[in-house]
Parts: sequence; C-alpha cells; structure tokens
Amino acid sequence: MDKPVLKESLHLLSSLGKITSRSMFGGFGIFIDGTMFALVVQDKLHLRASDETINLFKEQGFEPYVYKKRGFPVVTKYFAISAECWEEPDSILIQAVIALDVAKKDKKKQQTAGPSRIKDLPNLRLATERMLKKAGINTVEELRTTGAVNAYKAIQQTHSSSVSDELLWSLEGAIKGTHWSVVSAETRSELRKQL
Repeated sequence: MDKPVLKESLHLLSSLGKITSRSMFGGFGIFIDGTMFALVVQDKLHLRASDETINLFKEQGFEPYVYKKRGFPVVTKYFAISAECWEEPDSILIQAVIALDVAKKDKKKQQTAGPSRIKDLPNLRLATERMLKKAGINTVEELRTTGAVNAYKAIQQTHSSSVSDELLWSLEGAIKGTHWSVVSAETRSELRKQL
C-alpha cells in the first residue's frame, strides 16, 4: 500500500472510526466500522453521495467515478474530491461525515429491504432465477408465497431434464434466508413427504 492518496485518506479519515480498506473498482474502498463510504481510485479520493448531496457535490465541481462494465459506462455515487480541497483537510472531513452517514443509511435500507431479485437470495443464482421465471415465479415475494415444494414442482413441470433434491433444499434455504446445507434432516423429510 504505497499509494500516497490512499495513505493520506486513511490517515485523515481514521478519526471517524475503525478504518479499513480493500481492493475494489480498480482502486480501494474505504470503510468505517464495516461501511464503505469512500473510494480511492485514479489517484483521487471519492466520497459517497446521496440523492440529496449529489447536487452539492456537482456545484463544488466534483466529478463522479465512472467505470466500464461489459463495455458500458457505469456512473457511481462516488464523487472525486478536488485537489484544492486537500489544502483544507477539515472541509474533506465535513464532507466525509456526510458521506459516511449516507452510506450507513443506504446500508440499513438494503439490509431491511432484503434481496430484490431471486438470484440474490441465498443458494440461488441466475440459472435458478430463470428456471423459476419459466415456471411462472417472477419475484422474491411470489417464491415465498408459493413455497419451496410448489416452486420445485413448478420447475419439474417446465424443466426438460430432471432436477435434484438439492434444488428443493436450496429453495427452502432461500426462503428461510439460510444456506441449503443447514436445512435440517426433519425439514428435508417433511419436504419430501409434501412432494
């Protein structure tokens, strides 16, 4: 970690809590107590913006970090702090406190809302989501309402090849929010009976 901007940023922002960094987005994500709120990439410190603070950042001339995904540009909510801001580190700290607050609120919203797509549930992936959609189950809520057994039956009816019992455990674990391997033997037996 010999990057001067990263070192300076970690030193400056460490007063906000337990600070850590890890490689991401071609740079380094900066976390306070496990919440990412800043990013050092392309030798610049970027702070997280919210819908309310994006305009403030733009007015100050901050630019959002843009990266390419499958050839298409993705505009992030992380805005580069200008070089002039480093002349007054306290102003960066004020912005960082706001960015950390925004990041914590967004993280809390995500945790309470839960996954919005089937593939984001534990044990499931895009292929499973497609199988469920083909079987007429399109949302997380529909999967929960249908239940593991009925969802499994629907997949059996619409899928050309046979499906394993592991898919049934995966669906049950996904609905319960746990890994399929911790679905108890009693629950597995009960699911088999329902089939």
